[in-house]
Amino acid sequence: MEALIVVLVIVVVLLVIGAAMSVRVVKQYEQGVLFRLGRVLGARTPGLRIIVPFVDVLHRVSLRIVTMPIQSQGIITQDNVSVDVSAVAYFRVVDAVKSVVAIEDVQSAIDQIAQTTLRKVVGQHSLDQTLSETDKINLDIRKILDVSTVEWGVEVTLVELKDIQLPDTMKRAMAKQAEAEREKRAKIINAEGESLAAAALGEASDIMMAHPLALQLRNLQSLVEIGVDKNTTVVFPAPLMTTIAELGSFLAGEKAAAGLPAAPLVASPTAASAPVLVPAANGTPLNGAPANGTHADRPTIEPG
Repeated sequence: MEALIVVLVIVVVLLVIGAAMSVRVVKQYEQGVLFRLGRVLGARTPGLRIIVPFVDVLHRVSLRIVTMPIQSQGIITQDNVSVDVSAVAYFRVVDAVKSVVAIEDVQSAIDQIAQTTLRKVVGQHSLDQTLSETDKINLDIRKILDVSTVEWGVEVTLVELKDIQLPDTMKRAMAKQAEAEREKRAKIINAEGESLAAAALGEASDIMMAHPLALQLRNLQSLVEIGVDKNTTVVFPAPLMTTIAELGSFLAGEKAAAGLPAAPLVASPTAASAPVLVPAANGTPLNGAPANGTHADRPTIEPG
């Protein structure tokens, strides 16, 4: 009787162990690949799966996107500049059977082929292209990887260059280039400003020539601006030649009314600020005009 009980206990234990070995749970983000005596029976969807112990083997494969960093690679660009480039790749399994049967370690294989592809693609570009055309380089690497990994049941979803390390000498050269570029832009902007200012001054001078009172109004405006600072000295700009012509006309009228002979005057720079009109010793009028006449726009002035 005791022997029968022992046998029953052993049988129950074996049944429990067999049931435990025959039950498999495939998670929602996984897919199972079932082997029976070494042959592939196909993929198994998520859920509770029953297998034959010691006969069936169920490999669970994750279908989630895997983030794989690509370690920094020393690369010589097309223009013979040595750079260190690191990247990151994102991939996922789309065919669980191929990922198990076609290749032994899919993640290690993608890591190695991604490193070689990174060196190959970046080496075909110059340094400026590597720094400015990263999107194009990422797309080229992804296309090359997709061709190789499609036979493994893997899809590379994204490849991004993460870091580009330049030599110190190249960094200094690029800094000098950027500084020179900024100085060039500053000089161009300054020259454009000077050109616009000169054009505006030319237009203003044309307007003042057409309207003489505009210059006087501008002088009055200058006085107002100077008066804001509460200065004790006010410098009032005035047209010098116009003032001399008015003074000459006044003196000529006075002498003509008195009946005195008129003597021509010439301008002599006796002061630093303005010329002084003095009589000509030899009767030569201002600016060497003929003695028997006066210039149309420079009237002669007779001494009192």
